[in-house]
Amino acid sequence: MPNYKKDQLQGDIVAGITVATVLIPQGIAYALIAGLPPIYGLYSALIPQIIYAIFGSSRHVAIGPVATDSLIVASSISTIALMGSESYIAIAIFLAFLVGAIQFLMGIFRLGFIVNFLSKPVITGFTSALAIIIGLNQFKNFFGVDFLQSDQIHILLDDMFSRVTEIDVKTTIIGLVTSTIIIVLRRINKKIPNALIVVFLGILSMFLFRDYFSEVDIVKDIPSGLPGFAIPEFNFGLIRELLPMAFTLVMVGYLETISIGKYLESQQDEYKVDSNQELIGLGLSNIFGSFFNAYPSASSFSRSAINFDAGARTGVAAFISAGLVILTLLFLTPVFYYLPKTVLAAIIIVAVFRLVNVKEAKFLWKANNLDFWLLVVTFCATLLFGVELGILIGVGVSLVVLIFRTSRPHVVELGKVPDADFYRNKNRFKEVIIEEDVLVFRFDAQLFYANANYFRDQLEAMVNEKGDKLKLIVLDGESINRVDSTGVEMLKQQILFYKRKGILFYFAGIKGPVRDALFKAGVLDIVSIEHFFMRANWAVLFYKTGDNQNQKKYAQYIHQAYK
Repeated sequence: MPNYKKDQLQGDIVAGITVATVLIPQGIAYALIAGLPPIYGLYSALIPQIIYAIFGSSRHVAIGPVATDSLIVASSISTIALMGSESYIAIAIFLAFLVGAIQFLMGIFRLGFIVNFLSKPVITGFTSALAIIIGLNQFKNFFGVDFLQSDQIHILLDDMFSRVTEIDVKTTIIGLVTSTIIIVLRRINKKIPNALIVVFLGILSMFLFRDYFSEVDIVKDIPSGLPGFAIPEFNFGLIRELLPMAFTLVMVGYLETISIGKYLESQQDEYKVDSNQELIGLGLSNIFGSFFNAYPSASSFSRSAINFDAGARTGVAAFISAGLVILTLLFLTPVFYYLPKTVLAAIIIVAVFRLVNVKEAKFLWKANNLDFWLLVVTFCATLLFGVELGILIGVGVSLVVLIFRTSRPHVVELGKVPDADFYRNKNRFKEVIIEEDVLVFRFDAQLFYANANYFRDQLEAMVNEKGDKLKLIVLDGESINRVDSTGVEMLKQQILFYKRKGILFYFAGIKGPVRDALFKAGVLDIVSIEHFFMRANWAVLFYKTGDNQNQKKYAQYIHQAYK
């Protein structure tokens, strides 16, 4: 604030008002997804965004209730308490505190790197499936039928098909018209506050034609007034039951926030997003939010994008939005009495179905087949087994893929480029010279316990392919950035094994830290320091001539550096 400039105020005011016009109807709608009374969506739109504006590192990320987290809240608490009941509300608020505490501690201990274990295909598959589940759960309000609420698609579809004849025509017509208006307005200009417009039209239509639309379900009374300060009801018996879903909310909420923050960071050059500070800001927003009746909050991509596009320059825009939410809570909640729930359902359905990322799936099918199937597995698991198991299966399969890739890295024989002093992949460069008595090969990964046997097997296969004429093996270690004790012991065994067969073993391009690890593990006891070379060409030249002044200087240099 001491550095705040007057020319930033106009953009912050415009952006704050614009975001609030979207946030208020969305907050009411997302509270219904979470199984909470509409007022709790407004509570969650108030304190969390103020706290994040103070402690978060992004100036444009908009914090508040979001569809994804709302569904996760509903799916986790509905098995414990009756939706909308006092105990349900208390558990949702306590869950916000639990989520915030975990996020805050992760930020303090700088654990933001954990998000790296959730790959983009997993995130895409999970969010796409979640979007479908959220949308289908809104068919209850969209069609005016009391369908079952679930996070498993087969349960939802089975109930819908069995009760399709109960659809209320008037409710459905309002929902379809609302969806059409939103889609058309978005195509005209994405900056148009389509959510606010359809909310206004819905309220006006129900008020003027309330007798004709008497069967259409409306929001009715929303309490007025600001949330009071209260410590969440701590139920230590529930912590164990809520922890799995709390960690899911932590990871999903953080992923949403950091991905949106990084995207907006790339669109400007005024500030940088700090992943650990984002955890702290997000954690504090949930902790303080729980003191004022908020349920778990995260960042909204749509509202953040609107905030950026509308010209927000600093976190002051969040204070403007919060001010309008306060005015709504104090004076405007009676206005929403005649708001049809099918209008809120249409807002959510149109918003979330845009999150089904078919484009990414098509790209991965062409670019990386393994990542495509990782996306598909996560997508199908989330649809069939629910939110919690879906993300766990996605992460589990992602880790299996990671282990598979690191345990079977790229290994290739190199050949000498004619009239040059460097070596290249013989499979890519057909003109390279391959010598019968020399094997130069490159291992493109760290060498550790998970791929040590693979290294040995690939080397053996290449040696066997060379036959009895082979006299020299050169390991090009340019791509090896780390080696553990298992990898070192395997290398020592291979050096001794081929030494007994009369085959020399040289090293080329070994990085300093890797070389240190080899020396400390006793490799110099079985191989000369002069058998470490800067480049593969030096190694082959030394083998053929036995005299290379550059190599002798290099050997003296690394020996002195190691000492």
